[in-house]
Amino acid sequence: MPLPLLKWPGGKRRLLENIIHLIPETFRYYYEPFFGGGALFFAVLPKYSCLSDNNPDLINCYIQIRDNPEKVISYLEKYENTKESYYRVREKVPINEIEKAARIIYLTTLSFNGIYRTNLKGKFNVPYGYKTHLEPCNPIRIREISASLAPAEIRCCDFEESVQNASNGDLIYFDPPYTVSHNNNGFCKYNEIIFSWNDQIRLARLANKLAKRECKVIISNAYHDSIKALYRNFNCRIIERHSVIAASRKFRRQISECIFFNEV
Repeated sequence: MPLPLLKWPGGKRRLLENIIHLIPETFRYYYEPFFGGGALFFAVLPKYSCLSDNNPDLINCYIQIRDNPEKVISYLEKYENTKESYYRVREKVPINEIEKAARIIYLTTLSFNGIYRTNLKGKFNVPYGYKTHLEPCNPIRIREISASLAPAEIRCCDFEESVQNASNGDLIYFDPPYTVSHNNNGFCKYNEIIFSWNDQIRLARLANKLAKRECKVIISNAYHDSIKALYRNFNCRIIERHSVIAASRKFRRQISECIFFNEV
């Protein structure tokens, strides 16, 4: 089981133990529309899958790793782990799709906290993380990820489009963008550009529709009354954990999230 290659905002590595036992012993097809770092996919390694996201750079990265791992490795081996090299790579946005993939791997490997973040203009803006012990290129890991992705369909599209063919016996995992820092009035306005409240409503309607098709549906989302009301037809499990996002330990605190799931 390869570890995820990219540390993506909202990644679910720390929630895996709470999700993995909800996976049915057998299922037909696996869908993950908000793929991100793909922690659950790499833990389950389904035989048939459709992986998607609406971030074209992320999806291109996975397609290139799947289809051209040696060329991605070749580009990565040219990069050095230095502050000067990092900011030079961060500043230049290549046209070549394989080089774009290598750039994302490089930047998220060496960035502060290992995160992917862009400004409103779509420009990557995370500073150098000074992790001088890391090698920008890990050929063995890239080849493992490539082999895991080989049978997967990978698409850049809206979450509704990605699951339009899902049917009885399929497994769908939704992990939409959300915040865990606003348990009260601030939640609905957070991340409005990336994932609006109307998107949350649309997602809940879709989840209910898929449940009626007798798909197994699992959703990780924020712990908030407005969210819980959207999934009243689903089982709800509240997960308490410590935040690890804040740069300083004194700002890391206990946070709550929900996992919704149906019985099939």
